[in-house]
Amino acid sequence: MSDTVAQPRFYAAMLGAFAFVALALAAVGLYGVMSYAVSQRTSEIGLRMALGATTTDVLRMVIGEGSRVILVGLILGLAAAYTFSRLLVSLLFGITATDPLSYAGAVVALGLTALLACYLPARKATKVDPLLALRRT
Repeated sequence: MSDTVAQPRFYAAMLGAFAFVALALAAVGLYGVMSYAVSQRTSEIGLRMALGATTTDVLRMVIGEGSRVILVGLILGLAAAYTFSRLLVSLLFGITATDPLSYAGAVVALGLTALLACYLPARKATKVDPLLALRRT
């Protein structure tokens, strides 16, 4: 019996490993993009803070921009996953290719990872010294 499930088990382990690497790469990429966007807007953020914006306002602004990108990515990813789920039917045991719980788990995991990748540059943006940011312009 062990020989019978060895190949599907190997495929599942490899897909899991690739999924973890893809999640890490997506998080690092999103962090890089958001960090670059924040660094390009340092003077604007400093000006906003000098004019009275609170750290909560800056945090909300940066995370809001990242959330829009995350939402579009999740919607497109769900559509692609639903479309290509037929290719993985032979690797699934005990669930259907369109299992709602699996999709919900993936959306939550990806969404939380992406929000964390947005939160870190947003928190860094709140530490901008308005005086230094204004001098830089």
